[in-house]
This record gives sequence, C-alpha cells and structure tokens, in this order.
Amino acid sequence: MQPYEHNLKFVVVEGNIGAGKTSFSARVSEDFNASLILEKFADNPFLPKFYEDQDKYAFQLETSFLIDRYDQLKKQLQAPDLFSNFVVSDYFFSKSLIFAKHTLKLDEFNLYRKIFDLIYKTVPKPDLYVYFHLPIKKLLENISKRGRDYEKNISAEYLEKVQNAYFSYFKEQTDFSFLVINTENLDFVAEKSDYELLLELIFNHQYPKGVTTITPQKTIE
Repeated sequence: MQPYEHNLKFVVVEGNIGAGKTSFSARVSEDFNASLILEKFADNPFLPKFYEDQDKYAFQLETSFLIDRYDQLKKQLQAPDLFSNFVVSDYFFSKSLIFAKHTLKLDEFNLYRKIFDLIYKTVPKPDLYVYFHLPIKKLLENISKRGRDYEKNISAEYLEKVQNAYFSYFKEQTDFSFLVINTENLDFVAEKSDYELLLELIFNHQYPKGVTTITPQKTIE
C-alpha cells in the first residue's frame, strides 16, 4: 500500500462506543508506520461499577480517566518516536469533558471543568480530528458482538447522550478541523476498498476549521 501525501503529525480518530475507532487506528499505525496511542480503559476499576450504577461512580470514573489520559498523551506526544511518520490516536483529551458533561451532576461537573481547563492548556492539539458516526442500533450490534462483560448494560439512551455530547462539542470548537464521517454503509475491517476510501478522505484532503460532514459513496465495480 502506497503512503498518502499529507502534513498531518497528529491525527485523532474517535467515535461513539462501538464505532470501530480502535480497529481503524491500529490498522493505520501498522500500515503507515505511525505511532499508536490507544486509550487504556480495560483495567479501570471504576468502569464496571459505573455501568452498574452511573450516579454513584461517575465522578470517580471520569476523574480517573482524566488523569490517565493526560498522563498517556503527555508522555507519548512530548517524546515522539523519531522513527514513525506521524501519530494516530483513538481518543483525544477532550473526550474527558464530553463524557463528563453528561455523566456528572452539575456541582460535580463544575468542579471537574475547573480541573480539566487547567490541564487542557498543556496538552498538544491534533491536526485533524476524525469522528466515525454510526446509528445507535449499529453501535449496540457492534458492542454485543465483541462481548465485553462490563459493556453489557450499556443502553441506547446512554449512547444517544454520548453522541449528542460529541456533536455539541464539535459545534462549540472553532480552533480544530473536525471531519465527521458517516460509516454506516462501510465495513473497513472486512472490505479493503472501504478502508482505502476512509484513508483517502482522511489523508488526501485538507479541511477547514470547524465541522465537515461526509457520507462516503462506495464505488460499485
């Protein structure tokens, strides 16, 4: 596979739970010699508890993620791999704020926001922020297929809140280039042409600051 010509040094690929962001990021890293940053969540002791009782464990969960994400991004972005072409990550630090806004009570969120704002100033920002959009029904199907015990209680209502939180965040930001791709009709894991279509959209175009939304049209041969 030929490398794509681009000037991107730090690319974020996000999406709702079950959107496939990690699978895509890992494949890009392997194919194009990119440093890979994957969110560490499996060992978080508060995650299973949160899905059982969101009100009780939301603040502990969001605070622990905030600390972990900051620590990981600072270490990997401030001391980059000199032998890699660029950095691709399946999350960005602002994910902490996006989730916290809809999981925390107002007084908790106000405190959380103060902590977030202080830390956010020191975190490197992405050159392009990609978001894979899928309908809630498809997200639930993907979550069910991967069979993680701690995700079994995720509801459609929760996924919809997360989705709306992302879209609200995109509209509020003016300093980033956001590329929202509707991947409903794509299977970039099984179909090479779908994967290459996403690569072309991400790496072969320049996007203005603000939100650009694309629904890819597959080529039928």
